[in-house]
Amino acid sequence: MVDTGADSGSAGAADVVVVGGGIAGLSVAWRAAAAGHKVVVADPSPGSGATHAAAGMLAPVSEVTYTEEPLLRLGLASLELWPAFAAELSEESGLDVDHRADGTLDVAFGADDLAALDELAEFMGKLDLPVERLTGRECRRAEPMLAPSVRGGLLAPGDAWVDPRRVTAALLAALSRRGASVVRERVAGLVVERGAARGVLLGDGRALAAERVVLAAGAWSGTLPGLPPEVAPPVRPVKGQIMRLRGAPGFLGRCVRGVVHGSSAYLVPRGDGEIVLGATQEEMGFDTRVTAGGLWELLRDARELVPGVTELEVSGLSAGLRPGTPDNLPVLGATAIEGLLLASGHHRGGVLLAPLTAGLLAAELDATLAGSAYEDAAAVCSPRRFHRAAHGSGNGTTGHHR
Repeated sequence: MVDTGADSGSAGAADVVVVGGGIAGLSVAWRAAAAGHKVVVADPSPGSGATHAAAGMLAPVSEVTYTEEPLLRLGLASLELWPAFAAELSEESGLDVDHRADGTLDVAFGADDLAALDELAEFMGKLDLPVERLTGRECRRAEPMLAPSVRGGLLAPGDAWVDPRRVTAALLAALSRRGASVVRERVAGLVVERGAARGVLLGDGRALAAERVVLAAGAWSGTLPGLPPEVAPPVRPVKGQIMRLRGAPGFLGRCVRGVVHGSSAYLVPRGDGEIVLGATQEEMGFDTRVTAGGLWELLRDARELVPGVTELEVSGLSAGLRPGTPDNLPVLGATAIEGLLLASGHHRGGVLLAPLTAGLLAAELDATLAGSAYEDAAAVCSPRRFHRAAHGSGNGTTGHHR
């Protein structure tokens, strides 16, 4: 518990304080403010963490795996929300978020890759996922910059993407128009009084009182001082390095993915000609260094898919920490501590799941979750599943790490 003595000063009071200014936290804050809550976001540098490094793929179909159908269903549900979410956000903020829905092309090079794609296409068919099988010639017709050695591919026409940095700017603008506050201070601890969360202590010593606290601090969500151990989410950092290249608009028309040297690589085009290469997955703790080895892997793999990338200008390098959980599902909703809610653990899906996360948490804050469109997602993503699993009951799992 954090001491909240009178000498600590005060930063005011709020209905809801959101700890963390990434895309998840800002989206929750926007929806809560739109519902009439007095909202404060506390983050020393909003949008500078995993959101800043993210490529912005909204690709639940092309990223489907054989063991994570619950995550697929969450992704599909949130993908359906994105067009309206993006349109409303753009209208309210006056900023374009570069939302595009031209699909993802997953390509194969050798016979083994083609066989794996055939198996994946069969699996997708069983799940009623919309995909199109393409020959190598059809792939190159769709994306002329692809390597000549591409032998075939799968097109997921419903996949989309956005620019997370533009989304962050739009969310901050929309929050300002809604009268919400952004306190650019580090959160030093959770304030717990009589067993209930009642605000946070800021790094400068001030206390920020609130009726509810939404913890959306990404990979740091489980380490907040004052957070009771029984509700701390089992979130770990998964490092991802990203390279940004600059070319002429239209260099690629859609996201391109492929398995190269045993790992998945992708290229995401922006409307202004930027191409985002990603992304490494490294279990390195809280290490955010951009390394020569990571960048070499990105360029090596991207060149296999689209040889022309080597002629583009390097415009940016970054590394972020995705918040992973043992079962690869996010932790969303109320905890066993009164007044404390979680919006974390999104791993690779933070951008994709932002609309669903915002809607679910807003419903939880307004006590309208029961019977809502978010009720099933809330049950799957409940933070309490890990607590139940630790006590030998419930449906918590350990899963595998992607």
